Amino acid sequence: MAEVSDSKQIRGYCMYDWGKSAFETSVTTAILPAWFAYLFLEANGISIDTMFGTMNSDTFWAWSVTGGALLVAIISPALGVIADRTKIKKRMLKLLTYLGAGSTFLLAAAPLFPISFQWVWLFVMFLFANVGLNGAGVFYNALLPHQGPESEMDSISNKAYAYGYLGGGLLLVVHLGLVMGVPGDWVIPFCMASSGLWWFGFAIWTFATVPEPEIENPVEGLNLDSASKLAIKELKVTIKDWQSFRTLFIYMLAYFFFIDGINSVTALAGAFGIAVLGLSMTDLILTIVAIQFVAFPAAFFFTLLADRTTTKKALIVALIGWCVIIVGALSFAPLELEKHDQYDFQFDWSTDHYEVRMLDHDALGDGDSDRAIESDFGHFLPTEEGGVGNATDVEVSDFIAFLGDTRFSASVNGSNSNDEQLTVIGIDHPTSLGDGKLDAIPSVARDNIWGPLGISVTMQFLLLGCMAGLLLGGSQGLARSLFGKMVPETRSTEFFGFFGFFGKVAALIGPMMYGIMSTIYDSRVAVASLSILIIAGTVMMAFVDVEDGIAVAKAADEAARNQTQD
Repeated sequence: MAEVSDSKQIRGYCMYDWGKSAFETSVTTAILPAWFAYLFLEANGISIDTMFGTMNSDTFWAWSVTGGALLVAIISPALGVIADRTKIKKRMLKLLTYLGAGSTFLLAAAPLFPISFQWVWLFVMFLFANVGLNGAGVFYNALLPHQGPESEMDSISNKAYAYGYLGGGLLLVVHLGLVMGVPGDWVIPFCMASSGLWWFGFAIWTFATVPEPEIENPVEGLNLDSASKLAIKELKVTIKDWQSFRTLFIYMLAYFFFIDGINSVTALAGAFGIAVLGLSMTDLILTIVAIQFVAFPAAFFFTLLADRTTTKKALIVALIGWCVIIVGALSFAPLELEKHDQYDFQFDWSTDHYEVRMLDHDALGDGDSDRAIESDFGHFLPTEEGGVGNATDVEVSDFIAFLGDTRFSASVNGSNSNDEQLTVIGIDHPTSLGDGKLDAIPSVARDNIWGPLGISVTMQFLLLGCMAGLLLGGSQGLARSLFGKMVPETRSTEFFGFFGFFGKVAALIGPMMYGIMSTIYDSRVAVASLSILIIAGTVMMAFVDVEDGIAVAKAADEAARNQTQD
């Protein structure tokens, strides 16, 4: 580790977080899940039948997050060994940034394809972008121990995350303004393209200011074949001799569980909000903006907390908070519809016919029930936004009966309803609760908390999002810095490769668990299952002896340097 820190170099290191966070906020969390869900709905309806069962858009999204981490999880430890023997950390960081930022930019090309292929294009480009992000993360994290002394590790790591929260948040504010205030089909593709450029542009700052670390025990003349053999050989030695780094491996196992739960919650929150809670893209972006600006000062707060106590204790506080977050998420419930103009379809009697209005003119997609509505009832629905259609008593009666098995709601005023309001809520409507395994939780919360206080589902999501931002500011930075303290500098990329491997395999397990549980049961059960991962990781932290881990790392560095001198 560096004996003294260089403020210009540290700032350059942090700017990579500033840049890549545009992908993690605007793309992964805020805009792309909603855009993906919308295009999926347009092409397939509420769900599609696959060989694994019926899948909604959020289930499919969970599987896409899973696939994006698979390749990196397999190759990152071997890449780490090679990077510790040759000066390729920055070169690999650059190449993987080109892949990730380039794929992010190409998300904007989706509208060039037919509607049936647009969601597939997003899926493929998102996979490539995730490979770039996760792969670059291995080498970026491996540079951390070289940026300053051990005493500053918490500060540097949390500062980098703080830069990320602020940088991603600022761009997201711009994107929010565009989505809310600028009409046009070009807005969302522009947000995707600008996120890729933001990532790449600020990464150039990092490339220019952060030097390639010196190698203590370099191996000259490595080619692809010899490098692969060396990587396999040294990985076997490391795994076989794992007891020499027992504390570090116990911590990686704990990290495997808790980071899986945290990353799964953040990666899937957008899809859950759209598909289950019925949030709009604007609602989602507002929440993510709040999270970013809460997380920015929280990162510095947890640095102070770690200084006053220990890094380990501060991290455990954050992990316990994440368990509370998940319990809160289970209680989310849209308020019951009360006003006539809150329903998807609104029928008002006028002398001898009904006037028909739609809450969202573009609500209908290409699913079976949506197509049936267009085919059987489209003749009396409005043909343009803000328009009014005309329907008869019989047509409305048939329509109301049909909506019971859909995701839509309708309200009828007058005529057959004896001048009283007649309403119907489809079984898949966001406000429809009662048939899920855990629906009692949001039902009780809605009846006793959200309803009486008049707290909308948007505000529910926003309030808990702020709490998530507070915890993100501590858990991510402290988890990385704690690992950095226990890693031998001479083998930083190798061990950060394992760190990345555990994190990426974890990134497979959480979304996979969500996908399986939401397919078998429902999305709320899937969210509840994620708490098991965080609880398991938190319990395992009790067995992590940080001081022992630091001592072992220093001894390994000393042995490596003595071997080099001999």
